[in-house]
Amino acid sequence: MENTWFKKLTMALIWVIIIAFAILLIKRFTQANKNEINLDQTKDNWAKMMLILNSVDKDYVDAIDYEKVTEELLPDIMSKLDPHSVYLPPQELKDAEESLQGGFDGIGIQFTVPNDTAVVSNVIVGGPSEKAGLLSGDRILMVNDVSIAGVKMPQDSMVLLMKGRKGTKVDVSIKRNGEDKPIPFTIIRDKIPVKSVDVAFMINDTTGYIKLSKFAKTSYSEFLESSLKLREKGMKKLIFDLRDNTGGYLDQAMLLSNEFLQKGDLVVYMEGKNRPRQDLFADGKGGCRDIELAVLINEGSASSSEIFAGAMQDNDRATIYGLRSFGKGLVQEPIYFSDGSGIRLTVARFYTPTGRSIQKPYSPDYEYDIIHRYEHGEMTNVDSIRVNDSLKYITPKGKIVYGGGGIIPDVFVPLDTVGVTDFMIKCNRQGLQNKFANEISDEYRVQMRNIKDMASLNKFLDGLSLEKRFLAYTKDKGVVPEGNQWQISGNIIMIQVRALIGRYTPMDDNAFYPIYLQTDNVIKKVLENKPIGR
Repeated sequence: MENTWFKKLTMALIWVIIIAFAILLIKRFTQANKNEINLDQTKDNWAKMMLILNSVDKDYVDAIDYEKVTEELLPDIMSKLDPHSVYLPPQELKDAEESLQGGFDGIGIQFTVPNDTAVVSNVIVGGPSEKAGLLSGDRILMVNDVSIAGVKMPQDSMVLLMKGRKGTKVDVSIKRNGEDKPIPFTIIRDKIPVKSVDVAFMINDTTGYIKLSKFAKTSYSEFLESSLKLREKGMKKLIFDLRDNTGGYLDQAMLLSNEFLQKGDLVVYMEGKNRPRQDLFADGKGGCRDIELAVLINEGSASSSEIFAGAMQDNDRATIYGLRSFGKGLVQEPIYFSDGSGIRLTVARFYTPTGRSIQKPYSPDYEYDIIHRYEHGEMTNVDSIRVNDSLKYITPKGKIVYGGGGIIPDVFVPLDTVGVTDFMIKCNRQGLQNKFANEISDEYRVQMRNIKDMASLNKFLDGLSLEKRFLAYTKDKGVVPEGNQWQISGNIIMIQVRALIGRYTPMDDNAFYPIYLQTDNVIKKVLENKPIGR
């Protein structure tokens, strides 16, 4: 009798724990989603899972590594919902948020690893490394007594060694040209700003160019600063490059869209099973409403990039150039846990002003979608883009646009294969352009530190006999052009080389992009085309 009573009490306690756990789950989701969840329904739906977990906890033969089981189980659970709902362990969550915060704690350098050794390509002005005395061209041999040169250490592992909390110190050993022995430095880590506007410059007297790499917390303010400078230089037209921009914060996409739209123009709306439709409109106070706009997208443009491009296209505000965008139109809310981990949960979908869903369908081979685009010719032939006539929409000015996943550009510009030869492919695979640029920058390090404008850079590069020296360099590496391969690829390769060398000057990307974009077929198409937008 006593034993029966004890069993009943035990079961009652178990159910109290299960129900308490269910209530805790409900509170988590209601706090994040601000929607009521039916308690009885939730308990029924999740009861089997909780009973199984309780049985394992109570009766499993061996001790359970709870952390290991949890960390392996949660990613799998989230992946069953949709391709973009994810569980992020503490370090992954920290890394993901740092990339969008507009800054991180570190030592303030950019480096490349051309030959298994980290070479400082740029020292951030005002950062900890500049204050400590590091220079571009320095080779990093050791970080806190850990050798990182010549040991085939992955680049991300090198980054982790150098990053750390603001105020902490890191010891590095540097090999510098002209010095026989390694030089030790102690660097105090600090907050390092991360740009989302990679570059902003005038392509010609009236056309500006801005490349945005992500929609970070500082993107709008960076854009405003850049666009104001370009307007002072005479900008009437803007090429806004969102190629390979994977997105970020919705509010930044809203603010940037607002810069170009008229009052009352719909930017985007969101809707989901537990989310009523929410419309977001422009207020008509943007400072770029008079700027002629071209937006560049490709298969790597996703999320906030597609919101912006869709808003411009559906409001007949800009001409969209390039390739069909990625097709990620999901509203994801973060939920954080006390151990530093968290989840990104899909709660709604984004829709463009005409009503198009940006999100592409969840197919069994979803993750291979981009590969399939190459396979069926979409990247080179506009007629290979698959459209669904049942998802046809009309903009206010009568332009036809299609839903079904991603933003289809107004002006299709195919993947550029002009100038590609076996010689160029071999050079690319071995990274010979990068390695050669690094050797040139080593040789002329002192002169290059004083180059501050494009005229000086071009004059410097013109005097180096780069073509002759590069061909001698590739021959030494066993790569030689055959037949007319150099006549076909040479100009493109030398533009790449000049751009990469320019990156080793204090101008950094402001030297790289003006040179590199000379061979960009999308830019050429924009400059020769008449705009569609108002």
